Amino acid sequence: MLEELEVRNLGPIAHAVVNPAPGMTAITGETGAGKSMLLNAIRLISGGAANADAVSQGADSTWVQAVFAVGDNPAAVTIAQDAGVEPEDGELFLSRTVPASGRSRAVLGGHSVPRGVLASLASQLIVIHGQADQLRIAASARQRDFLDAYAGDDAQVRAFAAAWQEYDEAQAKLDAVTGRQAEARQRADYLRESIERIDRVNPRPGEYDELRQLRDRVEHSADIARAVTTALAKLEPSQIMDSSDSDGATDQLREAMDALRSVRGVDVFDDAISRLDAVSTELDDIVFQLASLTDDEDEMADLDELNARIHDLDDLKRRWGPELDDVLEWRKQAGFELEDLDASPERVTELTARRDKRLDAAWDCARSLSAARAEAAHRLSDHVTHELGSLAMADASFEARVTARGRDKRLDAHGCDDVEFLFTPFPGAGRLPLGKSASGGELSRLMLSMELAAADARAERGAQGADGAGDASGETLPTFVFDEIDAGVGGKSAAELGKRLARLARGSQVIVVTHLAQVASWASSQFVVAKSKDDDGLVHTGVTQVTGRERVHEIARMLSGSESEASMKHAQELLESSKL
Repeated sequence: MLEELEVRNLGPIAHAVVNPAPGMTAITGETGAGKSMLLNAIRLISGGAANADAVSQGADSTWVQAVFAVGDNPAAVTIAQDAGVEPEDGELFLSRTVPASGRSRAVLGGHSVPRGVLASLASQLIVIHGQADQLRIAASARQRDFLDAYAGDDAQVRAFAAAWQEYDEAQAKLDAVTGRQAEARQRADYLRESIERIDRVNPRPGEYDELRQLRDRVEHSADIARAVTTALAKLEPSQIMDSSDSDGATDQLREAMDALRSVRGVDVFDDAISRLDAVSTELDDIVFQLASLTDDEDEMADLDELNARIHDLDDLKRRWGPELDDVLEWRKQAGFELEDLDASPERVTELTARRDKRLDAAWDCARSLSAARAEAAHRLSDHVTHELGSLAMADASFEARVTARGRDKRLDAHGCDDVEFLFTPFPGAGRLPLGKSASGGELSRLMLSMELAAADARAERGAQGADGAGDASGETLPTFVFDEIDAGVGGKSAAELGKRLARLARGSQVIVVTHLAQVASWASSQFVVAKSKDDDGLVHTGVTQVTGRERVHEIARMLSGSESEASMKHAQELLESSKL
């Protein structure tokens, strides 16, 4: 919801602040007063093109700011967060500065952002139905989106989207195999040869470090043998010579313990004997370990074989490393990739069958979605045409046409339908595409009829959800802005137009620029755009909210151009009767 719009130095408006009502807000004023400037301000904060000619004469720049409440609009919040801005107390501040010369600047929450960010946000926050703006509905994609929103076919849309994604992935995989076979074959040959090379070497995890350590031992085997022999000769000579005459350290240690144990009747040596016993056990382990080294030396691998093996592992590491674990991981992933790149007839047949199965599933979902759209299009056509009859367009008609494509034509990401909105302004005019068959005022009233139809559909879904027969839509509605909607309308039709705008405002915020009292009287709040002269004779435009007696005066002016007693009475009666 738009909470505040502030404008500085835009055309004839030096400064103005507008706080629209949550329901319907009317912007009124005499022709030429500058009401269109407020619409231009909204277009600027919506990312529209900037025009330096709009800068007030003598001013350096135009500045516009809008404050939106976005607490119930997750889509808008997500766009802001993606731009690095968090809402503050559930509000977003959008501003735009247009200098008299130079480039404009877009700001979101105090942070400069590309103009496109404001445009993306505005698409979730506000919809302008002016002659130039609503031509966007002429695009087939927007018409399809509007029809889906009216239909409430979210379940069918999601089901088709999921089926389409699965089909698209299957088609992409098939294309990868068949569409780039030469490239795939080259890649497959490289992977296959690489895998064969790695498998021939057949490395083990941790093998490289083990071999490096073993090679060091082999290269220093003579020094190792000499050191082990000397150590064993001192510790346990019987390990290296057939002699029982020579006592080593282990024998002498046992003799020392025996000597201490020979003293009986005292415990003075208990601690010493215990410690010597521990040393003896440790010394036995050391002797055993050194003796085993002499056994290993007898079984030591050939140095040439070790170097050859290490060379092979080095080659693998250089190609697919840097470490041996990296080589093994590359081998694993290469196997998976080779499966996908295998363009064998069997693989192509398998992928084709998978693609065809998913395509059939997507078509099933597309036909279900198409049936929901066709049924909704019929209801929308009748609904909008009925509304047009109450808006001074009794002979006009609207048709939402859904043309389903057959299996001979490809699906697209949105289904199998071509959606087109057609409008006939009067009998015999022929059904023409929207935007090519209506004036600005007619197009605004047509868009109001469409928005009313969508609002009624949402209300019906909401009632079904409340009654347990369905789900409430839970849709977040934008602010609707209508311009030129009262062109060519008067009398009873004008009152009906105002009533329908007020009806739309029950579920969403509506801002309407109008010349008709019968329309403005239905608004929850009213702002008047008026010109005035200062002491120097310069003309300025101001924007003022009117309430109470002031509003009666404005409605009287709009009715008759005067504020006579009769017109004031009529204005009061009109305001009192303009209630839903």
